[in-house]
Amino acid sequence: MAKTVLITGASSGIGKASARYFAEKGWNVAATMRSPEKDTEVGQNPNTKLYKLDVTDAASIQAALDAAAKDFGRIDAVVNNAGFGVDGVFEAMSDEVIRNQFDTNVFGLMRVTRAFVAYFRAQGIPGHIVQVASMGGRLAFPLYSIYHGTKWAVEGFTEALQYEVAPFGIRLKLIEPGAIKTDFYGRSRHFVKPENTSAYDAFVEKCEKVSMESGAKGEDPAVVAAAIFKAASDNGSKMRYPVGKPAPMLLRLRSLLPDRIWFGIVRSSYKI
Repeated sequence: MAKTVLITGASSGIGKASARYFAEKGWNVAATMRSPEKDTEVGQNPNTKLYKLDVTDAASIQAALDAAAKDFGRIDAVVNNAGFGVDGVFEAMSDEVIRNQFDTNVFGLMRVTRAFVAYFRAQGIPGHIVQVASMGGRLAFPLYSIYHGTKWAVEGFTEALQYEVAPFGIRLKLIEPGAIKTDFYGRSRHFVKPENTSAYDAFVEKCEKVSMESGAKGEDPAVVAAAIFKAASDNGSKMRYPVGKPAPMLLRLRSLLPDRIWFGIVRSSYKI
């Protein structure tokens, strides 16, 4: 019997690539998105059904889970991919901007995780919960304070939760992508800059240049999709999967170097 995966944020980027990858590997795919009626590609994949799901709406999460479980018989894995990036000057960020970033990237991921922990436990399914975090969940770069805050939260939340769910055979996995060519650097980007001061202008110009260049050189989302598939198929104890240059190298360096040297490397890279 083919396994089934539910993927959030499957309309573009890593989620879209993952839906295609799992389908090509013979899995059933419940591809979820906020506006499935607008899709013209993902629903054409084999073994794939579309469902409406907004991670900020707990009712839509449960409805999508119930519908997919009914359509496919059971769900074996969930990929928590939905999210977006806020970058810019923290001083200029309103409570609303901060709240929206956390509501999607952290609280939304937690809502989906909670629903699937309950589902896997009640059904006796040794399911996999794959969280799409970031290399930015274990290191940080200029202008991404709020985004990093969400990804560091996902890392800590997931590491702690795995102790609770292990007795039920539920496995938690963390995907830590590096720079990937997605809408993170384009359509879905939310950039914030002060309107009442030019004090940050020179700093922003230097940092934004490096960030955009990194995004332009990023790897294809397919490399992350492959790592997600590997994690969802892995019954071992491995939890973290760094993927996409330069994530594996930078995460290794960060674990070895003292703060002073690491901060110096980052400052030098951004010329700040």
